[in-house]
Amino acid sequence: MPTSDFATVTADDLVTGEGVALDLPAASLGLRMASGLIDVVLTLLTLVVLSILLVVGASVARDEALVGAGVVLTSVVAFLVVPTALETLTRGRSVGKLALGLRTVRDDGGPISFQHALVRALIGFVEIYAFSGAPAFFSIMLSTRGKRLGDYAAGTYVVRERVPLRLPPPPPMPRELAAWARRLDLATLPTGTALAVRQFLGRLSTLDPASRDRVGRTLLADVLPYLAPAPPHGAPPELVLMAVVAERRERDLARLRRDDQLRERLLAEGPAHQG
Repeated sequence: MPTSDFATVTADDLVTGEGVALDLPAASLGLRMASGLIDVVLTLLTLVVLSILLVVGASVARDEALVGAGVVLTSVVAFLVVPTALETLTRGRSVGKLALGLRTVRDDGGPISFQHALVRALIGFVEIYAFSGAPAFFSIMLSTRGKRLGDYAAGTYVVRERVPLRLPPPPPMPRELAAWARRLDLATLPTGTALAVRQFLGRLSTLDPASRDRVGRTLLADVLPYLAPAPPHGAPPELVLMAVVAERRERDLARLRRDDQLRERLLAEGPAHQG
C-alpha cells in the first residue's frame, strides 16, 4: 500500500520537527505578499545604507578596484547574508513574517537550519529581485502550500503561527529502544517519510489492530533503508517508529538549545567587548 493511502496530509495538517501534531495552516498568498513586501523594503533600505557608506569610503580610498569589490560585497550582504542570518537566528522568521505571525518551517514542519535559509535567500534573489517577484507570485498561487521556488529548492514552506492550537503530547521514547535510538543516523531520513510516520503514530487510536500492524510494517519498510544500525530483531514496528520520532525530536530540541546558548553567549560578549 502506498504511503499516501494512510498518511494523507492537507495544508492544515502539519507536524513539527519536535514530533508534536499541530493545526498550522500554510500562509495565504496575501499574507506572503504582505510579509514579502516588508522584507523587500527593508532589504532595499539596507542596500541604500550600505551603498552610502560605500560612496563615503570610496571618496576617501579613491581605489577603483576597492570600489568594485565594495559594490559586490554590499549586494551580497544585503541580499544574502542579512536574510540568511535573520531566518537562521529567528528559526524561520524574517521581519515581515514576524510582523504578520508567519514562520518558515521544513516540509515535515520542523525548524529550518542555516542551509534551508541560505537556499531560500539564493533562489529568492533570482525570483524576487531579478524577475520582479513574478516567479514567486505564480509559484505561491499555484502551490497548495503556498510555496515559492526557493521553498521547493530548500524543502520548506511558510505557516501561520497565530492560530488556536491543541497540542497532544509527542510519542514517548520506548525504554527498551532508547539505547539503540541514541546511536541512530537520522540525517538522511526524508522529511516526507518522517511526516508519514508522525501522522500514523498520531492516529494509532483510530486504527483497528490489523490496520495498525499492516500500516506499521509498511512504514517501517520505508524507514529501514535510512536507519543505521538496524533495529533489534523482533522489535514491534510501532515501537521502532516511536523511537525514531522521539529521537529525531530530541535532536531537534538539542540543536535549538545549542542555538539559544550560542545566541546568549554572543549577546553577552557584545557588551563586554564594547566596555
